[in-house]
Amino acid sequence: MSTLNMWEYSDVTWSSVDLVGFSVEALDGSVGKIDEASNEVGGRYLVVDTGPWIFGKKVLLPAGIIDAVDLDETTVYVQRTKDEIKNGPEYDADRMADAAYREQFGSYYGAGGAGYYEGMRPYSKPAGARGSRS
Repeated sequence: MSTLNMWEYSDVTWSSVDLVGFSVEALDGSVGKIDEASNEVGGRYLVVDTGPWIFGKKVLLPAGIIDAVDLDETTVYVQRTKDEIKNGPEYDADRMADAAYREQFGSYYGAGGAGYYEGMRPYSKPAGARGSRS
């Protein structure tokens, strides 16, 4: 995934859905609930409140790592493990306008970064989900 499309949804229809409040599922379990969703063109991302999983912490997930959205189950699926998400750059709401800060996420989740994964990992698409899972 290039840094350019990391900040865009793979399915353009997701930008018209209010994802706030949706659950987020990683490859190996629940991450938390979406607290904020940016639909800025070229800068879409989710802020996820991890709740008791990483107590009191929020994580930022670039829109490009979203793999599927199940509107019926109000769940977003990401093509990353919980550890990959947990080990990502610290989320700081006050620094979101800083391009250098946002590039940390590009470096982490983008090609060559610790949170990068090319291709698809084997798992099944949930019933009702729209996205790239098979």
